[in-house]
Amino acid sequence: MERHTLSAATADGRRRDLPHIRVHTLVIGSGAAGLNAAVQLRRHGVDDVLILTEGLDKGTSINTGSDKQTYYKLAMCGDDADSPHAMAETYFAGGSMHGDLALVEASLSARAFLHLVTLGVPFPTDAYGQFVGYKTDHDPRQRATSIGPYTSQEMCRALIREAGRLRIPIREGRFAIALITVEEDGARRAAGALALNGRGQLEIYEAENVVYATGGPGGLYHTSVYPEVHTGGIGVALLAGAQAQNLPESQYGLASIGFRWNVSGTYMQVVPRFLSTAADGASDAREFLRDAFASVGEMGSMVFLKGYQWPFDSRKIVGGSSLIDVLVYIETVVKGRRVFLDYRENGAGFSFADLSPEALAYLTKSQALHETPLGRLQAMNPAAVALYRKHGIDLAREPIEIAVCAQHNNGGLAANHWWEAVNLRHLFPVGEVNGSHGIYRPGGSALNSGQVGGFRAAEFIARRYADRTLEAGRFAQAAAATAADALRWSATCRAGRDWREERRELQQRMTRAGAHIRRGSDLAQAVEEARDQWRRLQTSGCRVGKGELPEAWSTRQLCFAHLVYLEAIRFAVESGAGSRGSSVVLDPGGTPAHEGLGPEWSFVPPDPEFRERVLETEATPDGAVTSRWVSRRPLPTTDTWFETAWAAFRSGTIYS
Repeated sequence: MERHTLSAATADGRRRDLPHIRVHTLVIGSGAAGLNAAVQLRRHGVDDVLILTEGLDKGTSINTGSDKQTYYKLAMCGDDADSPHAMAETYFAGGSMHGDLALVEASLSARAFLHLVTLGVPFPTDAYGQFVGYKTDHDPRQRATSIGPYTSQEMCRALIREAGRLRIPIREGRFAIALITVEEDGARRAAGALALNGRGQLEIYEAENVVYATGGPGGLYHTSVYPEVHTGGIGVALLAGAQAQNLPESQYGLASIGFRWNVSGTYMQVVPRFLSTAADGASDAREFLRDAFASVGEMGSMVFLKGYQWPFDSRKIVGGSSLIDVLVYIETVVKGRRVFLDYRENGAGFSFADLSPEALAYLTKSQALHETPLGRLQAMNPAAVALYRKHGIDLAREPIEIAVCAQHNNGGLAANHWWEAVNLRHLFPVGEVNGSHGIYRPGGSALNSGQVGGFRAAEFIARRYADRTLEAGRFAQAAAATAADALRWSATCRAGRDWREERRELQQRMTRAGAHIRRGSDLAQAVEEARDQWRRLQTSGCRVGKGELPEAWSTRQLCFAHLVYLEAIRFAVESGAGSRGSSVVLDPGGTPAHEGLGPEWSFVPPDPEFRERVLETEATPDGAVTSRWVSRRPLPTTDTWFETAWAAFRSGTIYS
């Protein structure tokens, strides 16, 4: 790592010398994916690596979890026959996922998982060393495993320890605000980044390669279960021209909103009471689900199923558990009421005998036939009770407020099977910011994908991009121009609307028009409003107080990202893809959601042809967004004859 200075023009025409740090490979982000990428780079002989992060305690990986946070991997127990190709077929069956990405994520699954085991993540085994597992959603085998609610947190801690052991330098308190790109051989390539330090001062980072690990778009939605400290950074890459794919494919589900946490697994399997109140959170309390079900037993059985079927799923609305998500949305968004889960007592008329055989058998085998939901939760998962107590919420004394929240984006930046961005060479998006997933994905596969991405990026960089090829003069010119633009925009952040108002506007727009409930007319209006807001921010900035400049830049990239997402969602809806995955497209002429709901809740069925396509999206800083459907790549048929495969490995042709 080298340190220099580089001069850039300020808004008033003066020149300012900025710190200029030169490094071979820059890793932006310190979640589980970014940390593993840095560790693997070192192990592949790339010694000049630097991690740039807002903080090791920031981000989704180290701050989130669920009832039993799942890690998805190849089956490693008993006689459940499995193979990379079989696992890839499961990924591919989710629709709109490229086959080569599915095969890579399956093939490196065992390697990535066992690496974490070696680092000390205590995944459970039986007495004979088999890694025991269970079925997760969209999983035909028992591939899932867990160490409890904080699996990803423990992954981060293990990787932080390893990064420290390898003495990988980490710069905390840095906020990446722009990617620096240059023209090379008729194409664009990543060449570094511009960042704000803890004092709000600009720093320039020159890098042969950039591993981009900024996580999912956590700050896009008003109702969100992403940790509040995590906003994401995909808008920065979109502004640099990076291509995205499958942006409309996000995951939504019920979560508490005081303390942000998925209420999945046992939180639902114990059949809590659902309460709706007036906006004051106390008056006019009623159990609103009852009217939508034929009996109390059917209602309780559907609540139980939400533990297994936590994500909202358009296929499970009619006669299924996702009707509950629709009803919660109607209460909270349409009627302006508040919804709570109450574990202190059963809902009116509750009886174990009325539950479905599946629900009753599960509770019986779990020795959880206790009088109250809290008693059942304490018996099945005492850590789930302790978790809320740790965050100041005593389930024995108060209910928890919930909403249907954004949780994960299956889409993101588009990259090839070595995790290099398809249209920005030397940029490697890893983790949730990489849009490798399709419509559906097995639960826990995101954790596997993030680890696999680190292995792939590191190996490719070490084998193909180990030399320094970036021309110093070309970089200096591009960096100076990027820095000058940044200094100009920062200077506008003394007036305009407060950054909180700007962010609240875009988040509420995304929740209203771009979440799990979608209407063509709403999207058309939302896109125009988003474009107006982006133009205003570009011209006028947003007002910040002392030390808040990073919040202005975060709001800026979120604003651009939400415009691009809304345009992609509108394009998908207008294309006729229909209701699919974790979103539903409403149309009065469509399929009725429920006999008790009006025609305005009827929805468009999915067009199965679009399962064979991937949605690609690109944008320019002026707000022009282009989307197109492309055929997804099939599962590869590879030559696995050892002698020829070994020869290709030795020659390096596998990296072409």
